[in-house]
Amino acid sequence: MTKPFSLQPLINLAKHQNDSATHKLGQLNKQQHGAQSKLEMLQQYRKDYQARMQESTKNGIDPAELRNFQGFINKLDEAISQQLKLVGQSKVSTQVGRGEFDTARRKLKSFDTLQQRHIETQKKVAEKSEQKSQDEHSSRSANNRAISSEDHNK
Repeated sequence: MTKPFSLQPLINLAKHQNDSATHKLGQLNKQQHGAQSKLEMLQQYRKDYQARMQESTKNGIDPAELRNFQGFINKLDEAISQQLKLVGQSKVSTQVGRGEFDTARRKLKSFDTLQQRHIETQKKVAEKSEQKSQDEHSSRSANNRAISSEDHNK
């Protein structure tokens, strides 16, 4: 009879942790991509707005309108600066999440290896038991034939 794998509750926990780490890493990757996309959009918008301001200054612009352009570009620069910080924080969070994912995956793999060893050991025990049973059956059959043969010869 095979013994149940005593570490099964830990395998279940490791699977749950692996699933959670996988989900979390997916979310972190999505957030990082979103933050990076927003940064690129802000940078492109600033570049376009800068080009519009330069075109307007070539064609002549009054000082109030120039101040408005410059003020808006300054606000875009602030937004870009904040977004750069968010992108940096997001990258760090994603790296931490990747570390947690790798740890959870290694732990699960270790338990899976132990479980496979347990299964192989149980198979060997079952095979030995089956072989012993077959040997005993063969031995009894041989004894019964020998006894039957002796009885027949008498």
